[in-house]
Amino acid sequence: MKAGVSLGATGFALIAVCYGFARFAFGLFLPRINADLSLSSTLGGLIAGGSFLAYCVAIVLAAHLTERLGPRRVAVAAALVAGAGMTGIALAPSGLWLAPAVMLAGSSTGLSSPPLAAAVSRVVAPARQAVTNTVINAGTSAGVILSGPAALLAGADWRLAFGLFAATALVLALAVVFSVPGRPGKASASADPRSLYRRLPVRLVAAAFLAGAGSAALWSFGGELVALRLDWDTGDAGLLWIAIGVAGVVGAVAGRWGDRFGIDRVHRVFLVMQAAGIVLVGAGWTTPALTLAGGALFGAAYITLTGIYLVWGVRVLPDRPASGLMVGFLTVAIGQTAGAPVFGFLMDRFPALLPVTLFAGVTVLGLFARAGKDMPGAADADARGTGLAEPQPPR
Repeated sequence: MKAGVSLGATGFALIAVCYGFARFAFGLFLPRINADLSLSSTLGGLIAGGSFLAYCVAIVLAAHLTERLGPRRVAVAAALVAGAGMTGIALAPSGLWLAPAVMLAGSSTGLSSPPLAAAVSRVVAPARQAVTNTVINAGTSAGVILSGPAALLAGADWRLAFGLFAATALVLALAVVFSVPGRPGKASASADPRSLYRRLPVRLVAAAFLAGAGSAALWSFGGELVALRLDWDTGDAGLLWIAIGVAGVVGAVAGRWGDRFGIDRVHRVFLVMQAAGIVLVGAGWTTPALTLAGGALFGAAYITLTGIYLVWGVRVLPDRPASGLMVGFLTVAIGQTAGAPVFGFLMDRFPALLPVTLFAGVTVLGLFARAGKDMPGAADADARGTGLAEPQPPR
């Protein structure tokens, strides 16, 4: 098997486990966990936000370690940390135990993405790197798809589901050893951390924060919203996760769409789709069909948007791909860290339509961010017929 294909398949699987299982499955099982451990929506939101916060810390650490230790060690650590965190969730006897376990599991996502971006930059031909990166990123969809049937099969037994997820993560760690390159790349002249701040893509930061904050509505509270609106239990809510995951496969072609139509055009379309998905799932007038349609819109939008932010960041920092990915993904997670507790707080005190509408509106605010202004030599990404500026030499 060619190294690029092997890396792509293993990276796809690692992202599926870390993002789909260790991070986003928590929102699917949250209503049942809340009932079993006597958690309020506010506390559930704080725990979910803690997972995103752990991600923020981990992705910065992973970008730093990948440039020094190489991709393999960091990717293996991601799989092992995911397994340990989900084992802790499965065994949690109380909210006090659950919170650090959720944070540990969530940190695995931050550890997984930077080493994979760095590995792609070393193993895959430049012309195929954007496509390979967005295909790997779409592994989130596979994990979300599989967590849906797991919820249907496990029913109220969320501990069994997380136990199986943990076992999968530990097996995957072995596959990573044989598929991800081990040695760090050559040191770049721009490896000085100060160079990252000098070239920080501020519009990417703004867009990713707003999209991330808005997405917390469904990733953290999708299960509670369908329980409230449709009286669905955890097993039924698995259908929403399946819809999100299946539609999210669309995000695998985010790199191609960015090349063909321009980052800005693709970005605007899918921001509106994410906002529409949030409203369709959380509105008081929703139906089962509209809820699943909303989940599909949200899934396609979220995976495509994160793929676009990945390509956007790597193109702005072509000499530091792990750091380029880190900027966009970190900011999405910061938005989710802020958004989840706020949404939970509002859910406890106001009708659900208020936080749903507010968070859809927050997503739409990202329409004002333009990728072309972050990229030297590309005043208007759409005007050039491509969303991807040619890589510029370090300044």
